[in-house]
Amino acid sequence: MHRIDPAIIREYDIRGTVGRSLGPADAQAIGRSFATIVRRAGGQAVAVGRDGRLSSPSLEAALVDGLVAGGVDVLRIGLGPSPMLYYAERECAVDGGIHVTASHNPREDNGFKLVLQGRPFFDGDLQRLAAIAAAGDWEPVEEGRGASVTDLDVTDAYVARLLRDAPPEAAFRIGWDCGNGALGPVVEALTQLLPGEHHLLFTQVDGQFPHHHPDPTVEANLAHLRALVADKRLDFGLAFDGDGDRIGAVDARGRVLWGDQLLAILAEPVLAAHPGAPIVADVKASGYVFDRIAALGGRPVMARTGHAAIKTRMREVAAPLAGELSGHIFFADGFYGHDDAAYAAVRLLAALHASGRTLTEWRDAMPPLVATPDLRLPVAAERKAATVAEVAERLAVAGAVVDRTDGVRVTTAEGWWLLRASNTESALTVRAEAGTGAALGRVLDAVRAVLGESGVALPPYVPSPQA
Repeated sequence: MHRIDPAIIREYDIRGTVGRSLGPADAQAIGRSFATIVRRAGGQAVAVGRDGRLSSPSLEAALVDGLVAGGVDVLRIGLGPSPMLYYAERECAVDGGIHVTASHNPREDNGFKLVLQGRPFFDGDLQRLAAIAAAGDWEPVEEGRGASVTDLDVTDAYVARLLRDAPPEAAFRIGWDCGNGALGPVVEALTQLLPGEHHLLFTQVDGQFPHHHPDPTVEANLAHLRALVADKRLDFGLAFDGDGDRIGAVDARGRVLWGDQLLAILAEPVLAAHPGAPIVADVKASGYVFDRIAALGGRPVMARTGHAAIKTRMREVAAPLAGELSGHIFFADGFYGHDDAAYAAVRLLAALHASGRTLTEWRDAMPPLVATPDLRLPVAAERKAATVAEVAERLAVAGAVVDRTDGVRVTTAEGWWLLRASNTESALTVRAEAGTGAALGRVLDAVRAVLGESGVALPPYVPSPQA
């Protein structure tokens, strides 16, 4: 039996700081317990992958040991992005998958993303796994029966699948920034086979992340990409997070297009193929996105933030497409409803080519709204939910217009703002949008005041000159 630190059991995955709250013993217990869950569900084999963090090899080895001790066969696909693990889990005749990754977290962190029989494994599933580990409630393994471990490189097959939906005539000039994350080798292989001209940044996998942190939701991390696009006069640039499931973009003028804005572009060809279909966007998405989906004849659906919640909501409403502000994009007809940034990039090329408009022209046509990125406010883990509840109570007393899909989303005369507890960090996240910079400032002043009553400070925010 082994007690896993409850603090690392997040809503959608497992993440902790290596050497402090997470180590090889935890990885082995996670493997042993997941093996029990797989076997009790009638399964026998699990795919395992890892990202490029310095701690990932040792954690992956311990995880595999636990899975084998639990009596399941293991298919090791090695270093790669999380979506490549999702691909292997669906295409390689296994019953579940685990990727060793902490996504966009700091380099000292690591963790695990899990899937079982093609579906996200999260929330109560993770609590059940931790309970099995703590009790040592593992399925016995028959004496003399050894589980097998097989190494398989699926990179070429995964890239070939990406290319199936790439437009063969779309010869764009593109910058690609992989941030030394796990997607780098895939992007190298992919761009050699795509038409057009491609300029690559930081494709060598390096868990130190020496150039910038791989998180395209933080505008400062796009500085190298903006400089490349300007210097080479490229059509646009694309950026990715550490495990390759988040996409970001900048147009030819260096303006950022966030995940919800990319979703608005991708919705057009999807709704042309699926008239009237529901399209899911998370609670942080711009009001423009929901309006755009409706204008195209689709049915906008608001969902909780978080990749597993989005996948679940997508299945509930049979949506062909979903996306988040954070750059997670999900295609039901591409990668089984999983979030895959490389696949989203390929579909973006197809959408731009089909529309006959450049990314810059798309950005020009979007309404002049001013929004913050996802502002993260460090808060102790035990205070996250309590702070949101306190704010919700005060808003109810004040008679505010509030949506409680995920946290509180408040509509005002000048815009809207959102406060929610982060799913992956000890933090609150704030997002706000208004028609002008001055109006955004007033919206944020209201947020600052209501957070201040709970002892949480919202720092001053100055919109980007590109906004």
